[in-house]
Amino acid sequence: MSHQKDTSLLHVLQRNEKWAADVEDSHKGFFKTLAKSQSPKILWIGCADSRVPESVLTASMPGEIFVHRNIANQFHLHDDNAQSVLDYAVHHLKVDHVVVVGHTNCGGAAACLDAALAPPTDSESPLLRWLGPLAELARSFAPNPNREEALQALVEANVAAQVEKVAKTEVIRHAWHEGHKVQIHGWLFKLGDGQLKDLGIAVGPEAHHH
Repeated sequence: MSHQKDTSLLHVLQRNEKWAADVEDSHKGFFKTLAKSQSPKILWIGCADSRVPESVLTASMPGEIFVHRNIANQFHLHDDNAQSVLDYAVHHLKVDHVVVVGHTNCGGAAACLDAALAPPTDSESPLLRWLGPLAELARSFAPNPNREEALQALVEANVAAQVEKVAKTEVIRHAWHEGHKVQIHGWLFKLGDGQLKDLGIAVGPEAHHH
């Protein structure tokens, strides 16, 4: 391991030590209580991008947000990882809200936009397989010559697509059937100003009574 890596890891551990001491200082007994249980009201499905750490950008404390993050904030219906997080959050933790959060300048979305214009030769990498549905979605945005505009539109459409998928799951249908009014929201995090924007595409049980 290089000296550079040693230093960066050491800084993380040192910052953690100071953070833990500061929290204990301002919230006496916080960690002792936290160790016993969690009761978050929100499940956050976000991108693995290092620039969108949910607790930091919402100024939340440990225990407030249950989290699932992956490349380009995907929710694949065949993905046991995402499905199990949703199941646990909804049925055991009884969260009230599932929030799918995309972000501007998303590398995964940008790669899919590029691939729609010039398909990659190696289609067998895990990353390309993972981004398959997003690459499919990107095709309808690729013709726009304004790349920035196309990327923004794709990022928002991607969030909307994942909100729809979450709403289709057995977990959510069952929760609604049982009277648990969990809501699914689509948000966008804007890297340029650090603001979260509600895209106004929330879905709840009232939309699925037919």
